[in-house]
Amino acid sequence: MALLESGEMYLETILVLSKKLPQVRSIDIADEMQYSKPSVSRAVGILKNNGYIDIDHSGYITLTASGKKLAENIYDRHQVLTRALISLGVDEKTAADDACRIEHYISETTFSAIKDHMKQYS
Repeated sequence: MALLESGEMYLETILVLSKKLPQVRSIDIADEMQYSKPSVSRAVGILKNNGYIDIDHSGYITLTASGKKLAENIYDRHQVLTRALISLGVDEKTAADDACRIEHYISETTFSAIKDHMKQYS
């Protein structure tokens, strides 16, 4: 099932938090994304129902194999696009913010071309 931009953002956030924290909880996601707890709770439920995350009895959230694969893909897009924009002279914050918006809509063909270009010229 294809996710909307918001679902992708949640998965990416869970991935990033899992690299920083020993365990990820809904409150960590809410704090990181600056969203309300009810909004995060709803989104987490949807991600769980669609098989992208697991939640243990203590409320700790982990990505499933499919959730991790998707999150890593989105995160890779974010990193590559940010670097590409910075290489064009965009300041770091603007580049990261714009990459965050672009990463959800860019085609795989265009992204692959940008990624290949960055490998050659960076």
